[in-house]
Amino acid sequence: MKSTAPQLTVTEERRAFGWVDALVMLALLGLFWSALHFGKGMLVHFDPAAVPQVDSSPSLIPYYAGRTLMRMWIAFGFSLFFAISVGYLAAKNRTARAFILPALDVLQSVPVLGFLSATVTGFMALFPGRLLGVECAAIFAIFTGQVWNMAFGFYHSMVTVPTDMQEAASTYGLTRWQRFRTVELPASAHSLIWNSMMSFGGGWFFVAQSEAISVMNKDIKLPGLGSYMVQAISNGDKTAALWAVVAMIVLILASDQLVWRPLLAWADKFKIELTGSTTPATSWVYNLLRGAYLFTWISERLWRPLLDKVFQARAPMARMPVRLKASWKKLLWQVVGIVLSIWIGIELLRAVAAATAALHGALSLTDFGHIVWLGFLTALRVAAMTVLATLIWTPVGVWIGFQPRVARFAQPLAQIGASFPVNMTFPIVVGFFVASHISLNWGSILLIAMGTQWYILFNVIAGAMAIPNDLKEAGRVYGLRRWSLWRTLILPAIFPFWVTGACTAAGGAWNASIVAELATWGGTSLQADGLGAYIANVTKTGDTPLIIASIGVMSIFVVLMNKLIWRRLYAFAERRFRLD
Repeated sequence: MKSTAPQLTVTEERRAFGWVDALVMLALLGLFWSALHFGKGMLVHFDPAAVPQVDSSPSLIPYYAGRTLMRMWIAFGFSLFFAISVGYLAAKNRTARAFILPALDVLQSVPVLGFLSATVTGFMALFPGRLLGVECAAIFAIFTGQVWNMAFGFYHSMVTVPTDMQEAASTYGLTRWQRFRTVELPASAHSLIWNSMMSFGGGWFFVAQSEAISVMNKDIKLPGLGSYMVQAISNGDKTAALWAVVAMIVLILASDQLVWRPLLAWADKFKIELTGSTTPATSWVYNLLRGAYLFTWISERLWRPLLDKVFQARAPMARMPVRLKASWKKLLWQVVGIVLSIWIGIELLRAVAAATAALHGALSLTDFGHIVWLGFLTALRVAAMTVLATLIWTPVGVWIGFQPRVARFAQPLAQIGASFPVNMTFPIVVGFFVASHISLNWGSILLIAMGTQWYILFNVIAGAMAIPNDLKEAGRVYGLRRWSLWRTLILPAIFPFWVTGACTAAGGAWNASIVAELATWGGTSLQADGLGAYIANVTKTGDTPLIIASIGVMSIFVVLMNKLIWRRLYAFAERRFRLD
């Protein structure tokens, strides 16, 4: 008869519902009620001929903030799904990559106003007589301001997963889903979360354009903080503008504490390192949620039984011979790919035919040359912003990434800077430029940087935080200091992240130029010579041929820069700076 020493006996702790679970359930019920409360405002009747004005009363700011926040998170949900799906497909399929990466380059180059010009009418026709059509257009515009950075970042993380981890997954015979869930997604978690934070901030940057739509000689203002800001700017109402700024800062800080900081604390366990950091990321919300039994109960009673039923339903498929199942899947994906390619090709041909018909006889060679010249001027501003932001924010980002305690304070400040719409600085900027006799041709570089330099900062921070702690300790053991440490460890480690940040910053700078090259406050207006201001003007007047030509020229500039510079740097980073 065998017996076990009492002090060695391990008893499983039986968990039960407690006050933390009650608090979590109350929070979930509050979110559900908020979604219903703010969502019903999207379904009201809408008449384009009688658009209601935005009320500037501060008492309505909480309602406007809720409507805007709901649009932001809906757009982010679609962005996250798109980024993971498309990034995974581009990383795993060479043929798909040849189409996806150029398509992302082109789509990233199309400004938010360009998407609005093409989609507002279509969404309004899809939901006639309802505000939901305009809401969908606004959500789609916010989606286009968020998704490209996330897609590029996730793709880059997928192609730089360490080779030994991929070989281990192959050795253990993991399926594609198991490999993605246990190896690739955890390895990409840090980059995906930091790029999600930056992309969410990018959505705030363009929220004013998305909610206060001025296209085709139509002015439509949806209830929200963005339209409230536009109303305050056009009226020169400093009090209303200040209230909008305060509301936005509160929402950004709340998102940081309730969403992003817990996610960073959770993702810290996925860092690829042999020794843990002495100061890991922490979050009071994450610690609180870890003590909740509700999620364990849902997993045991709902999620796992549902998965078991799904796998039981797939059991006959599992008994199919391996070769037959592989050929069947390959044939299915080929059919889907062919059908999707044909549909995309037809839509592209229709779009090209419509654009050609609109441009035929309506655009002279002189007009086109002038647009190209304006594009060249904006390109110089984009290049200047990228170089200056790299020189300034790379050392700052590394310092923040190496100091988790500093990151706790710097992270929300950086989010505020990244999320702050540049047009809210116009009360100060316009007055300063006028008083100092500074031309907006130079001042617009500062305004562009205020909206896009954060892509570089956030990606550098993510790269610095992703450096394994054992490599840092090895650097200290070998006595690496200052430039030798930067040259040997820091620069190679953060270079792939910097490429992602610089590429998306440059692409976002073209979009931001539409806001930055045309600054207005009250009755004072400043305009720079550039393609951004030109697109803003022709979009407002509804000149379709010039809209198509200017957006086409901007797309060509961005695609050429991506092809000649960023694609080569991506390939270089993938080839030389993998953590293997």
